[in-house]
Amino acid sequence: MTAEPPVEVLLLRLDPDLPAPSYAHPGDAGADLVTRVDVVVPPQGRVTVPTGVAIALPDGYAAFVHPRSGLAAKHGLTIVNAPGTVDAGYRGEISVTLLNTDVEHALELHRGDRVAQLVVQRVERARFVEVEHLPGSHRGDGGFGSSGGWKAAHAG
Repeated sequence: MTAEPPVEVLLLRLDPDLPAPSYAHPGDAGADLVTRVDVVVPPQGRVTVPTGVAIALPDGYAAFVHPRSGLAAKHGLTIVNAPGTVDAGYRGEISVTLLNTDVEHALELHRGDRVAQLVVQRVERARFVEVEHLPGSHRGDGGFGSSGGWKAAHAG
């Protein structure tokens, strides 16, 4: 089986002293993004940080900004609109809106700290077709816990 060649993403480093997005390990889905500025994220506060990079994605692709699992587990840091979407036509600096879920401790981040992961994916463009009724399915219109989950496991 032959692996597909990587998709080419044009990169503009707006701050040449910061590293370009890169993958920490072979097979990683997300490339690390860093903060361009020093910042303190207050308890239960949010801060938008610039990453020092802009990209040009090919048509049919989007990039999704995901939280870093280590920061989430150790410090409660996440991304407000996770995953953030970078459309193929966007050419501005990628910024990340961080949210500190810790109720007591601020989180200090320094220029160059890894703050998010960028996942590049092929996306389909949909053509929405209006109909009078949708076809049936096994699930139907059940949602938001309709398959059981926490409520069913903890009922009593």
